[in-house]
Amino acid sequence: MPELPEVEVVRRGLAEALTGRTVAAVEILHPRPVRRHLAGPDDFASTLVGRTFAEPRRRGKYLWLPLADGDAILAHLGMSGQFLVCDPELPDARNTRIRFGFTDGGPQVRFVDQRMFGGLSMSYGGAELPAEIAHIALDPFDPAFSFIDVATRLRGKRTGIKRALLDQTVVSGIGNIYADEALWQARVHYAKAADAMTRKQLVELLQAARAVMAAALGQGGTSFDELYVNVNGNSGYFDRSLNVYGQEDRPCPRCGHAIRREPFMNRSSYRCPYCQRTPRQPRW
Repeated sequence: MPELPEVEVVRRGLAEALTGRTVAAVEILHPRPVRRHLAGPDDFASTLVGRTFAEPRRRGKYLWLPLADGDAILAHLGMSGQFLVCDPELPDARNTRIRFGFTDGGPQVRFVDQRMFGGLSMSYGGAELPAEIAHIALDPFDPAFSFIDVATRLRGKRTGIKRALLDQTVVSGIGNIYADEALWQARVHYAKAADAMTRKQLVELLQAARAVMAAALGQGGTSFDELYVNVNGNSGYFDRSLNVYGQEDRPCPRCGHAIRREPFMNRSSYRCPYCQRTPRQPRW
């Protein structure tokens, strides 16, 4: 699933492609991506015609497309959801599911989703913040984000620090990739007890997470395959700058020891066994 940098790259692309434009037509090419709209695909399409988009917004990994009248479209990218900006005359990319056309006759916005775990849904009154994601915490790029407050919340978690970082109700936007990278930057093992860390250590870890995500954002995010692209169809290239994630058996950039991959929550964690020593009583 795309993490904060990848979703922010998409949001910025959509901000240029959608803001201030009025919908002329919506074509639903497959009903599954609008399955959360209980009134059905035809109603989803018709309710958007004639409405104007405001600037797209994001909290953590969650993206929504506000409408000027106060409603919004909540966008679930899932594992393979993409928005592409295309000339109306161009043929659809494979797995195109929804087309948005505009009254200005300019480029269309198309929603593409190979696996169809993602989708679009209406959030009535959700332009400022959809009720569906009101429980999601602020992310480290939000002006209202407090490193001290979030460090205090993390310190109250009786679990391993990586599990706590992945809890989107505590801090949003950090997923498996950037958690591993931030933990490496801070020299912390993923199973170290969150409540055994000091606030200073936790603030430094959160700052490391923000720094690594900012670096990824500057390189268009992380792409390991064609399932994540920006609105122009281009992949990000931060994968070339990853220090530990996906680097099993390669030398640690800091000390030279071989990076290890270990099972974690039905996924994997990557760490340096020298820089990130196993705690005496790990919490898995």
